[in-house]
Amino acid sequence: MIQPVSVLVIEDEEFLREIILNILHTKGFRAIGTGDARRGLLLAKEWIPDLILCDIRMPEIDGYQVLRSLRQDALTANIPLIFLTAETLQEVVSQGQQLGANGYLTKPFTTQELLEAIASHLKK
Repeated sequence: MIQPVSVLVIEDEEFLREIILNILHTKGFRAIGTGDARRGLLLAKEWIPDLILCDIRMPEIDGYQVLRSLRQDALTANIPLIFLTAETLQEVVSQGQQLGANGYLTKPFTTQELLEAIASHLKK
């Protein structure tokens, strides 16, 4: 039996997080989410998801710090991470790429854009 793809969603905006989780569950993914970056890091290490969707702008710990922590830990270093962001500035993209982000999804996005981003990064 093939295991469903697992996705961790780290997004502090509860409404958006719930929408993303509902989409993923409907499409057959195993998905969990949190609005707290610290908890997200713990979940990533415990659960080892196939992919992480992570907001950049969050209180206390931002997405860049999450990515740095993930890349420094052998357990989580190779998990693809897609940033969710309302920003389109090249500096934001450059900073994430330098840290090892696998992609970006600019808010607002459609269900199709979300699923295509996930599919493209799972194939790599």
